[in-house]
Parts: sequence; C-alpha cells; structure tokens
Amino acid sequence: MTLPTIGRGGTYHRVADPSWDDPLDGTYAAARGGRWNPPGSFGVLYLNRDVGTARRNVDRLLAGHPYGPEDLDPDEAYILVEVDVPHADHVDVVTDAGCAASGLPASYPRDADGAVIPHAACRPIGVAAHDAGLPGVACRSAAPGAAAEDEELACFGAVGERRRRSFDDWYWSGAA
Repeated sequence: MTLPTIGRGGTYHRVADPSWDDPLDGTYAAARGGRWNPPGSFGVLYLNRDVGTARRNVDRLLAGHPYGPEDLDPDEAYILVEVDVPHADHVDVVTDAGCAASGLPASYPRDADGAVIPHAACRPIGVAAHDAGLPGVACRSAAPGAAAEDEELACFGAVGERRRRSFDDWYWSGAA
C-alpha cells in the first residue's frame, strides 16, 4: 500500500492527567495501544489540532461517568500541554482521497451506517506508516460532536513542549 501524505506541523495540544510524570511520553500508548498503534508496539502521542478538539476529547473521556467536566477538581482535572510538532508529511486521513487511498471510507471516522470506524481498521495504517519511517498520521477526529474540520495527529516522534495550561484556563476559556 502506498500511503498518501499531507503536510502537518506547528502547535498541537495534548490532553494529559496532571499526575503524569511526562505527558509527552508515548510508552503508555505503546503498551496499551490506541487507534493508530496496536498494544505492545510503538509509542504514539495522540494530539489535538486545536483547543475545541481537545475539549471534545475530554468529553469523550468523561462519557459514561456520573460526573461531568464541571464536577472535576481543578487541581486534578486534565491539563493541556501545547507542543510544537516539526513540519513534515504525515499519512493523510484528513481528505476524502487520503482516507480512500489508506483503505478507509471517505466518510471516516464513520462508516456508511454512521458507526465509528474501529481501532482494528486503523491500526494497520499506523503500523505501515511507522514501518515506512513516517512521523505519524493526521486524521479527522472521531470524538463525539467533532466536525469534519476537527483534526488529530498521532505522532510517532518527539515534540517540543511550549507550555502547560490548567483545566480552568483552557477548557472553559471558549477559545478554540
């Protein structure tokens, strides 16, 4: 499979638990796996293109719990780590053509019936990208309520930290 690419880089956002020693350490994802990497494989940092997408991912993390973001203790709530991602070509799961060339439906992150495409369908693409030496996968966000333009980046390499923002500073700010 020839993987389609799209240029990406600049400021991205990592939702992190404030208790994590290093929120830019991808070893947890290497052990547990994620959408673009199987368990027991390689490290991935799952990043959000903007604050609005990060907010939707927090809502996804809290779904099914008997509490919402308004109930979180600000000192224990998710922080937002702003990072600099080097500009490079990533696998394109953003455009319709990129989705199709990657073997996913143009409707990604949903299938024709509206169901979210499972991780199992995405992991071979991430593995192929990693094996090809690409820096990651740029994709449409699968977070509930995400719009077509909401993007995430599964980054296989190092990123530079810019700053950390407290939950109250970023989640409730309204800035996207």
